[in-house]
Amino acid sequence: MRRLEEEIKSKVIKASRTLDPDIRQKIEEAYQREEKEEARIVLKAILDDIEIAEKTSLPLCQDTGMFWALIRYSSSSPYSLKDLEDTLLSALAKAADEGLFRKSIVSEPVFERTNTMSNMPPVISVELTDEPYSSIDILLKGFGSENCSQTRMLNPTAGREGVLNAALDMVRQAGGKPCPPMFIGIGIGGTADRAAFLSKKALLGKRRHEDERYDDLEEDILRAVNDLKIGAGGLGGSSTALEVNIEYEPTHIAGLPVSLSISCWADRKAHIDVREELWKED
Repeated sequence: MRRLEEEIKSKVIKASRTLDPDIRQKIEEAYQREEKEEARIVLKAILDDIEIAEKTSLPLCQDTGMFWALIRYSSSSPYSLKDLEDTLLSALAKAADEGLFRKSIVSEPVFERTNTMSNMPPVISVELTDEPYSSIDILLKGFGSENCSQTRMLNPTAGREGVLNAALDMVRQAGGKPCPPMFIGIGIGGTADRAAFLSKKALLGKRRHEDERYDDLEEDILRAVNDLKIGAGGLGGSSTALEVNIEYEPTHIAGLPVSLSISCWADRKAHIDVREELWKED
């Protein structure tokens, strides 16, 4: 699966250096509409950074993040999940080395905290799918924003307003620490750990919900967050967040788990569809 390994590696390196066009456009639009001078300076610096990273082929940020990957494994896959995971691990290790990623991972979290010196291992989750092919999504998750993640176990009767207020309070507590303008993922339902997973999954990108109430809730949370006036770089203004995405699933009658994950303006991610031409060797 050498072609697949190369595809993963190249897309991850590109993600560290170049933002998706739609994300860059959101930042440019935020700069154009921003009225507060301090926030405009921050947004202009971000846009300059994006240009420099593209021209020099250097990472957008010194924190190149921890790899968070979601494998959607197809029941039609002609290869094993183990083969796919091994290919992913090899590709990420090479991407970190060749892409000049900062070595940011420690092998044990409390005592020695010894650096692995490889930016490995990643965090990998797996979902099964009936799609005709597997896919991989990867976040380059910086910890300035990751440190602002929270999970709340709401009263089951908290409802829509309870979710909105919880999200607003979590962002208020984060303040300027996540390097706003930020992208917000919210997971609702399941158990506490599942809601946290869903909040990461929500960061993978915007999609339309079959239930329009969740689209409306996303918009209302985005509006309320920007009304906080935390602003770009935490210096005030109208651009605290650029997007809010929600993932939800069933939960217990006695609970309402709500988890929030934040990505900074450098919302770095890669998507790979594992089609036949990528896994089939010559």
